[in-house]
Amino acid sequence: MLTLCKYEFLKIVRKKSTLIVMGVSLLITTLLFGLPISQHQVYYQEGMIPGLAGIAYEKEQTTKYTVLLSEDYIANTINEYQKLFDDPENVGYDGNEEFIIGDAYWQYVAPQEKLLMMIAANYNQPGEYTGINKLRDVDLTAGANFYQTRESKIYALLTTPSRRLSDEQKSFWLKMNSKVATPFGYGYCEGWKTLLTSTELLVLAIFAICIVVTPVFAGEYQAGTDALLLSAKYGKTKLISAKVAAVFIFGLLTFTLHVLVACGLPLWSFGLDGWDLPVQIVNTSIPYPFTFLQAVMVNVAIIYCVLLALLSLTMCLSASMKNSYLVLGVLTAVVFLPVFLSPTDTAGIYNTILFLLPYRSTMLELNKYISYQFGSVVIDVHMLRIILYVVFTVLLLPLTRSSFRRHQAAE
Repeated sequence: MLTLCKYEFLKIVRKKSTLIVMGVSLLITTLLFGLPISQHQVYYQEGMIPGLAGIAYEKEQTTKYTVLLSEDYIANTINEYQKLFDDPENVGYDGNEEFIIGDAYWQYVAPQEKLLMMIAANYNQPGEYTGINKLRDVDLTAGANFYQTRESKIYALLTTPSRRLSDEQKSFWLKMNSKVATPFGYGYCEGWKTLLTSTELLVLAIFAICIVVTPVFAGEYQAGTDALLLSAKYGKTKLISAKVAAVFIFGLLTFTLHVLVACGLPLWSFGLDGWDLPVQIVNTSIPYPFTFLQAVMVNVAIIYCVLLALLSLTMCLSASMKNSYLVLGVLTAVVFLPVFLSPTDTAGIYNTILFLLPYRSTMLELNKYISYQFGSVVIDVHMLRIILYVVFTVLLLPLTRSSFRRHQAAE
């Protein structure tokens, strides 16, 4: 069995088309995940700093604000921002609103603008986007009440009629949110934020791997070697298992290489800083008790499940169809049609199905409160994705075996 598996693996690896497709795929992955680095720009009072130099400058500035976001710290930060408007020299006006300008902006606002934006967004009502000037409206008479405001906002989001959440689903999310530790730690985490907003690009690598393994069974039909192989001693048993194992080994190894490139580029450029910080510093209404490292690990685990399921689908189609191009056509539709579909909400059959399709499953949905209820059991979208794609993988393997065996009978 081991010899057969090695032979089938080498059959895949030694093809010239495999080297070309994987080479192009790795190049595309490198370019796509390198774009946030090459396009990164940081503005300061004298101008703009691009690329790695800009990243280093921003990191140096942001590291000064590595703090624990206590109620007192937040209240003092808001108070200092509000006081800037007391000096007319600090204030500009664009016809709609006032804003901080000049030295006051570059010395106080700019170095911690992302922190100020995050704090300000916490005080917005659901669906409201007012920007940093929301801080001017915060009443500090009784303190910042930052975390109390967060809890109220989450409850308001859960009770929004358009979400159509049942009482069990609301309880599920409130229980999950209760595990979020406060006060939040804050600091530099640009590398991890970049990863969380770009992992869906790995779907291209998955598709490239599926292209390579498409002929695993259909190629035998086209070459006319299927009857010979199936009539051999282990043609209906070990050979099929060897092909399946070879496909999975090849897929996992090559995809892991893509993942290392995809994760390595931003983390090497922006640094590992912030891996232990809570994801709530990106959006305070996120109910998941994740650090950035945990969120990335969950996301990557789901993407691996998607990979295995699509490899299983590729093998099943390859065993069922006599032409590799037909297999490729079906895979293209499965992988890329959802790219052009956007959810209209978080509820309804269309949306709940869309969130489970391969392309959408490569994205983390941390702040959308997407859950599925089966009787009294509530499962969040990430756990359901893992379960669904693992089950899908397991169910397709017997179909693959059966389809290849039946092909000989048709001969």
